[in-house]
Amino acid sequence: MGADMNNLQDMLQMITPEVYINIRRAVEIGKWLDGTKLDASQRELCMQALIAYEREHLPEEERSGYIASATCPSDTPEKIRIVE
Repeated sequence: MGADMNNLQDMLQMITPEVYINIRRAVEIGKWLDGTKLDASQRELCMQALIAYEREHLPEEERSGYIASATCPSDTPEKIRIVE
């Protein structure tokens, strides 16, 4: 993968689940499988591709950056304990 990727659309057409895993790993460690370091534009393009792929293929809770919302049942009041 690397230098022949010109834009996000080119990359998105080539993403398979295996390619997705390799791109994700490259973004996480900052280099390709062959050890070549990602430059800033490659890292940005890969992150955009990951987001687009995940939006299309993964449930929300499995996507990068997902934060589960903290909900508290409104019908059960919380108990407060005062310690002296």
